[in-house]
Amino acid sequence: MKYRTLGSTGLEVSVVGVGTWQFGGEWGVDFTQEEVDAILGTAKDAGINLIDTAECYGDHLSESLIGGYIKNQRDKWIVATKFGHHYHGFMDRTRHFDPADMVKQLDESLKSLKTDYIDIYQMHSGTNDEFQIDGLWDALQRQVEKGKIRHFGLSISGNDNIFQTSRAKNIGAETIQVVYSRLDREPELGVLPQCEKNNLGVFARVPLASGLLSGKYKPGHIFTGTNVRASRANQVTQDRLNEVAKISMEEVPEGVPMAAWALAWCLKNNVVTAVIPGSKTPEQVLANASAADLID
Repeated sequence: MKYRTLGSTGLEVSVVGVGTWQFGGEWGVDFTQEEVDAILGTAKDAGINLIDTAECYGDHLSESLIGGYIKNQRDKWIVATKFGHHYHGFMDRTRHFDPADMVKQLDESLKSLKTDYIDIYQMHSGTNDEFQIDGLWDALQRQVEKGKIRHFGLSISGNDNIFQTSRAKNIGAETIQVVYSRLDREPELGVLPQCEKNNLGVFARVPLASGLLSGKYKPGHIFTGTNVRASRANQVTQDRLNEVAKISMEEVPEGVPMAAWALAWCLKNNVVTAVIPGSKTPEQVLANASAADLID
């Protein structure tokens, strides 16, 4: 594994982390504690020290499963979670960015994660109006002073959200999470240069484009079932699968797994601190971790 400094936080994070939206059940699998333990145990053995989760991956369900594993080894992990939504069911969330509600969400996250502090606490896909809610950033800073949060950041909802990225430093945020992959390069036009300018740590989320860059799916594949991927299946997805097939032929070296190549592709942009792909099995964790072998 390789490690990079997360912006101005001083934290040394593994370049490959573990994204955990899947633990909330919206990707078609209900995880047991034992299954999560096996995934995170494999990650630890591979040198991964970064976990990214959120309040609404299930109703704090993902956090609870993570907390069940890390409770006796908290100092081994850098945990990032988020605030801003209440989960009500599959793809059903309401938005809550009021400072008082944020504190309630934080306390529930701490309880679920079975910890007394969160390393990176992120605004979860807030609009620009929500970003400007009176008192929100002062309230977050007070949580830092109380020791509940070590650092806070923004998980931006748009790949081109310069409004928030350019103001992050002014409100005390130290990290940006953004969708970035070989299929989603828009952050290169504005968000990533702004992050570099202001020394903001960068988490690249959805680096495998919701699995399209995993190498498992060919043009014409139809996604079925009740899960996030199936809900997004449309002609755009088919166009992207055609693009993936072309990338596989023209850009991926022979003998290199496409998923590892796609993660390494993100990491070869030095502005990106870490990628946070989801993993449903220990084998996927190891495959993702191998991306570190493909970068300098």
